[in-house]
Amino acid sequence: MKFNRVIVWFRNDLRVKDNVTLTKAVQSGKEILPVYCFDPRMFEKTELGILKTGYYRAKFLIEAVADLRDTLRELGADLIVLKGKPEEELIKLAEKYEAQAIYFSEEVTSEERNVDNSLETNAYAKGIATESFWQSTLYHLDDLPFPVNQLPEVFTQFRKSAEKMSEVRAEYPSPISINYPGTEVIFSSGEIPKLNQYGLEESMPASSLVLGFDGGERPGMRRIQSYFWEKDLLKDYKQTRNGLIGTEFSSRFSAWLALGCISPRTIYYEVKRYEKERKKNDSTYWLIFELIWRDYFRLISKKHGDQIFQLSGIKNQMDSWRRDSADFQRWCEGKTGVPFIDANMRELNRTGFMSNRGRQNVASFLVNDLGIDWTWGASYFESKLIDYDVCSNWGNWMYVAGVGNDPRENRYFNILRQGKNYDKNGDYVRMWLPELSAIKGFDIHQPHELSTPKLKELNIELGKTYPHAMVEMEKWV
Repeated sequence: MKFNRVIVWFRNDLRVKDNVTLTKAVQSGKEILPVYCFDPRMFEKTELGILKTGYYRAKFLIEAVADLRDTLRELGADLIVLKGKPEEELIKLAEKYEAQAIYFSEEVTSEERNVDNSLETNAYAKGIATESFWQSTLYHLDDLPFPVNQLPEVFTQFRKSAEKMSEVRAEYPSPISINYPGTEVIFSSGEIPKLNQYGLEESMPASSLVLGFDGGERPGMRRIQSYFWEKDLLKDYKQTRNGLIGTEFSSRFSAWLALGCISPRTIYYEVKRYEKERKKNDSTYWLIFELIWRDYFRLISKKHGDQIFQLSGIKNQMDSWRRDSADFQRWCEGKTGVPFIDANMRELNRTGFMSNRGRQNVASFLVNDLGIDWTWGASYFESKLIDYDVCSNWGNWMYVAGVGNDPRENRYFNILRQGKNYDKNGDYVRMWLPELSAIKGFDIHQPHELSTPKLKELNIELGKTYPHAMVEMEKWV
């Protein structure tokens, strides 16, 4: 053994299975101190006055940390919970318990990297070793056919090269047991905070028609088991993934991937097993295709650094964006007067989730129809989304805003046509906009087209019961 005690700092890798950081620590340390640190900076407000981590995202995180603690206890260890700046609290912990090393997963964006750099500096000053490990992607960074600074700027080129010239590494197995100092050394492992300690309260109960996300590795693995094997939904994934209603139209794995409750390799090898035992088709490949997209956004973030957060994006292209707080607030609250947009935004606010189809539409509306600063939308998603992933979120918003990785210059969505294609009978809008639910069929997407007497008959008054549209909807007809 290299060290007597090693701290394993869990961050966006809240799992035991296929966790290289934990595996390496167990191999090199006689005793392991697993740690999670709640950083108060995660719960502050942004410059826009938006909570960086909103209710549903925070709830999922706290559940994931609790699940990890339970799993570690079953393995004979525990999870030490700290509160404060990790670059300070981990050093104090290492000194208190005479840990010689701190192991952690490597991140790519500046907030996380600044913490890492400070931690490494502080640890070095105290004679404490640090080591970070790459494990957030399907393809390992070292196995790519090009260095990151030569990463192709078009996804298809990256995907084809990676698929042809790289292999997905094998998973790391879960440890059978973990040697932990025990209660005679560590009297208390700390309390997991409650949501109300961060001033977070659920405003209203979510709909029963939406999948309840439970944070943690075990719920994530149960979702894989259910989606692949019990309900056999993978075989139709490509056809159903743009759905809007219900719990089974897409895999929903993104929530557990975002916090590393499950690894992309675990999903990949489960797909391969499914292809061998059940069926191999376009749908099984398409789930892997989405994992490769996730890799790409992370690698683009590593290549371009803070450019992904800047208004000009990675194309360094400046446009004149509006910064109208009132219009932005109407978009946030789902009060734009465009039913398909409002339904999606209200689902996000009530559940912490929105379909991929919805995300593209509401982003296009904010950016292309309202002309509002795309970084505002990205910040709002950061607060609200259970499956918020910094690289995928900002990468996708750049993509829609025309300043990211897209050979097409203008990603504009015709909202009425999208509604007709994906919510033909208006059932999705009806579900989230009860004030319009009396309108039958597709007409619910365009209440402005109904006569005043007809609307009055349905007890609807535009401008009062439901807002007038913020844009001229005739352009989409």
